Amino acid sequence: MKVSSFNKMGILLIILLAAMTNIAQGQGTQVGFYRTTCPRVESIVQSAVRQAVRSNPTMAPGLLRIFFHDCFVNGCDASLLLNGSSSEKTARPNLPLRGFQVIDAAKAQLERACPGVVSCADIVALAARDSVVLTGGTSWQVPLGRRDGFVSRASDTTNLPAFNDPITVQIRKFSDKGLNTQDLVALVGGHTIGTAACSVFSYRLYNFNNTNRPDPSINQAFLPQLRALCPNGGTTTTNRRRVWVHHRMGGLTIPCSEDKFTNLACSLGTL
Repeated sequence: MKVSSFNKMGILLIILLAAMTNIAQGQGTQVGFYRTTCPRVESIVQSAVRQAVRSNPTMAPGLLRIFFHDCFVNGCDASLLLNGSSSEKTARPNLPLRGFQVIDAAKAQLERACPGVVSCADIVALAARDSVVLTGGTSWQVPLGRRDGFVSRASDTTNLPAFNDPITVQIRKFSDKGLNTQDLVALVGGHTIGTAACSVFSYRLYNFNNTNRPDPSINQAFLPQLRALCPNGGTTTTNRRRVWVHHRMGGLTIPCSEDKFTNLACSLGTL
């Protein structure tokens, strides 16, 4: 059976982030790390994620994004979960993140099953994998054994890629993490299950580069569908409305391809 580009990109996304973990922290991870100490760890996390995604499908990309934002700063150490007046969680790039309650729910269940054994960093990694699987991706084994970090600074998040970063800036940020342009392109595939608030991209629909016109690169058949979801000068409610970045998952009907990158070539990118 042919593996879809979505499955390939989802798997590659996690592989790359796992590599970032080892580069940044030198942590040794292995499949079956909790085989004797907490054998139900994967089923417990999967159950918590499944319940959350069934209730709110946007939790899937939310959990995947938590994993990326955690890993990209100082490695996959769950420092993003730490509370504090100036922690990573309080930084502007992390304010829109969703899904922390899912991690908390999984952690609470694991503490009842095997207290003090499973790291939060491993829960985040498993939740990201399960999110991809629950949205149609192929499963894979996740090496475990990450250690939780105890330092979390908002100032460390300045290197996170932003949606409006020029491509040269994004390439530099990835290069600083030991990742190349091919890695950057592959990680874009994570947006196959992503969502974006109207307030993030509505400037492309109405006033691109202060021209009072839409971004000319948007497919003209796609533009009215996006405008219907995100009206000009929208209310607080519509500005917060989340739209699937990959138009097929949002039910928008523009003929092109199921492939994320082919859709970008068809000018069907939301961001």
